[in-house]
Amino acid sequence: MARIRDRTEDFKDVARHTAVSLGYDESTLAAIMASFIIHKPRERSSFTKAALKTLESIGALEQFILNHRKDYVETQRTTEQERDSIEHEVTAFIKTCKEQIDILQNSINDDEANSKSWLGLKGDKSNADTIAHKHGVVLILSEKLHSVTAQFDQMRAIRFQDAINRAMPRRKLKRETVSKSADISTPNKSDIRELDEIQPEPLTVQQQLLDDETRALQVELTSLLDAVQQTETKMVEVSALNHLMSTHILHQAQQIEHLYEQAVEATKNVELGNKELSQAIRRNTSSRTFLLLFLFVLTFSILFLDWYS
Repeated sequence: MARIRDRTEDFKDVARHTAVSLGYDESTLAAIMASFIIHKPRERSSFTKAALKTLESIGALEQFILNHRKDYVETQRTTEQERDSIEHEVTAFIKTCKEQIDILQNSINDDEANSKSWLGLKGDKSNADTIAHKHGVVLILSEKLHSVTAQFDQMRAIRFQDAINRAMPRRKLKRETVSKSADISTPNKSDIRELDEIQPEPLTVQQQLLDDETRALQVELTSLLDAVQQTETKMVEVSALNHLMSTHILHQAQQIEHLYEQAVEATKNVELGNKELSQAIRRNTSSRTFLLLFLFVLTFSILFLDWYS
């Protein structure tokens, strides 16, 4: 048996001499050899770049909420204007992240529309897997954004509850003040009536107008206080409903993802079933051909034996 000789080094020398004869220098050859060993990282697609940017934006939003949590919840640290400014910034941040996620979803829809043929059928399987992966990325980003908005909804509910708690004692104090002023105004009216017998009539008419205006202002302030309390209560209810709706939306997204996985699995099962049916049809055709051939040979053999005998 002949001995096997390793000619790898000879091949490298021939390739090096050929490259030098073609005009390549040693530095270029070293760079080419290094590129064979250490591959360059693949360039990320526009979808991947946009998804990573959206993820960074959501992370920055979460960090902003954590940094300003105490400033927003504790009333002693900041004023109402500063808390309104924080809420405005967070709302704008959430809106921006939602728009970025919508852009990603629209790009996926465009890819799905372009991947279909002119008969409305889906294209190759690799493209379908890529689209499914993009759907998963968008779903993860939506869940991440939902978790961050849920944290801010809790902070907002705490703030509104504190506002209601502060408004309730103030309302009671206002009612007590109104009742005391009404009690105090009663003896004053009797004194005024006693003085009316001495004072002239124009002064009595002016005092009556002032009393009417005071009562009207008290009624208006009381109605305004009731309206403010009702508005605050409705704001808390709206915030709670918003949080509940976002929770239901997340649950529906999870159900849609589960249905999508089941649809993909059902598609695979249908493909396997079609393959099994094709194999069964081929087996049936081959067995039928064999049976016909066997009957033909058997008939011919019987006729031949009958003729021969």
